[in-house]
Amino acid sequence: MRSNRWRSGLGQAPVSPVLASWLSEPTSLTARCQRLSTSFRVRLLAYGRGRPLADEGLIFDQGRQPAWVREVALECDGVPVIFAHTTLSTAGRGRLSRWLARLGSRSLGSLLFAHPGFCRGDIEFRRLDSRHPLYRRAAALGACGRYLWARRSLHRLGGQQVIVTEVFLPAIERLG
Repeated sequence: MRSNRWRSGLGQAPVSPVLASWLSEPTSLTARCQRLSTSFRVRLLAYGRGRPLADEGLIFDQGRQPAWVREVALECDGVPVIFAHTTLSTAGRGRLSRWLARLGSRSLGSLLFAHPGFCRGDIEFRRLDSRHPLYRRAAALGACGRYLWARRSLHRLGGQQVIVTEVFLPAIERLG
């Protein structure tokens, strides 16, 4: 993925060990949340046609053409811990378009890690501040500090690709 602000590693930025473990989680965040909480749910915040963020348009090689955009909050024990933003180009048609449209309040991660046809790209990291649109959307879910850590990766299924960005809210620290 190409962007001058997303990085392949966390670098020298101060990150707690708990948050670092979440950022570097190689498997499903949904599965980890379910293991560590007594009550887990995915709350659908938005789904529809929209424009990719500026740095997502670079990935699709088509600028900011229309895309399917889905946003959810992952909640553990009634508290939002992760804000997830998913972007799928509308240029191609396929299973992924149909699946995303039908997910509702189910986890995309349950699909991405269960279906053998998905291919996941590298994970990239970024520290978001209040100037970034995803910071503002995530901050609407609860109290936030000066910045929030996020990670993203590109998943492919056949000829389609979807960008999944996860923004970690401060409450994630309580899960361990």
